Amino acid sequence: MIPDWEIERREMVEVQMRRRGIQDARLLRALEEIPREEFVPPDARLLAYGDDPLPIGCGQTVSQPYMTALMTELLELTGAENVLEVGTGSGYHAAVLGALAATVVTVELIPALAAVARRNLARTGRDANILVIAGDGSLGYPQLAPYDAITVAAGAPEIPTPLLDQLNDPGRLVIPVGERRDQELRVIWKRNGAIESRVASLCRFVPLRGEEGWR
Repeated sequence: MIPDWEIERREMVEVQMRRRGIQDARLLRALEEIPREEFVPPDARLLAYGDDPLPIGCGQTVSQPYMTALMTELLELTGAENVLEVGTGSGYHAAVLGALAATVVTVELIPALAAVARRNLARTGRDANILVIAGDGSLGYPQLAPYDAITVAAGAPEIPTPLLDQLNDPGRLVIPVGERRDQELRVIWKRNGAIESRVASLCRFVPLRGEEGWR
């Protein structure tokens, strides 16, 4: 039997988001509206609103819904920002960002996944303000910089210098940094030319690949 997806989304928001402290009203509304089941493979749709990452092919995953929400909330988006996402995957996180920001540039290293994301975003009507690029996201996308906010959906050994260079001042970067399997989710601020940082959470992401990632 096909689930009632609206009920699934509301339960996800209540149990996985509100009870864990996600408070941004615009973000919660977006999570209730965006059909996550359309961003996972057909054989995983019944698991779309579970509290886990899901495989999307090519050795990649779509993040656990709570982690998507936490990373987005940490950006503190107001609706006016130009956002860069590194690691498009299936396009779900880009759809969430697109509901909260003015423009989103999302870069995916694997061309086949970039194509999947474009189809998913178009099919769900979420592509109007989102540009999907197939390329090395560890280098950012300087053509449309600077970015008021940058989010990275893969674990980096260190904070990539190109991303800091493309971050606006003021601007905010959310990125997992650490070992290949376990990382710290860091929030980086650029203010008046200075860089500040704090650890928001422990996390586990697939490794960031590319020139500034894991070789």
